[in-house]
Amino acid sequence: MLKKMTIPLLLTWIRIFLVPIFIGIYYLPDAWLSMVNKNLLATSVFVFAAFTDYLDGYLARLLKQETSFGAFLDPVADKAIVAASLVMLVNMQRTFVFAAIIIIIREIAVSALREWMAQLGDTKSVAVAYVGKLKTSLQMLAIALLLFDYHGSFINTNYIGNFFMLLAVVITVISMFYYLKQAKKHF
Repeated sequence: MLKKMTIPLLLTWIRIFLVPIFIGIYYLPDAWLSMVNKNLLATSVFVFAAFTDYLDGYLARLLKQETSFGAFLDPVADKAIVAASLVMLVNMQRTFVFAAIIIIIREIAVSALREWMAQLGDTKSVAVAYVGKLKTSLQMLAIALLLFDYHGSFINTNYIGNFFMLLAVVITVISMFYYLKQAKKHF
């Protein structure tokens, strides 16, 4: 049982609770909220969630409030908001199906790898590396741009977002192989 709710843990829980709110925005009747406003609101919720991802880890280290439960829950929250966003973006035909599939499969595979490594007592081999942070940053940027869905004369966030999505897919695959290589001695 959780003995104390810390600020970092609260931020992680908020991120989890934002997932159904984020999805629900797109299911509101058009009479209540236009698609432009749905995009703006969903992008705002997503960006806030992405910011809390950075903030909860920073505060946990700063305030010395790192917990094993927080370390478990944080990636669950991250994967939930990213997977939900990718499914919504594919459903709205704003990004590539293969990109969503590759990213989601990688997230499941690396999570399973980390769980397996934890059972072996070797979590340091698959600890979050720079390539993982770069992957997350590119995914968050791509998703935010694609959710915003602005088609202006000189700027089209879908083109820019899909460029970053393709880049994120490449880094996603690279990061998966990086983590597999780190765990190779246990295969």
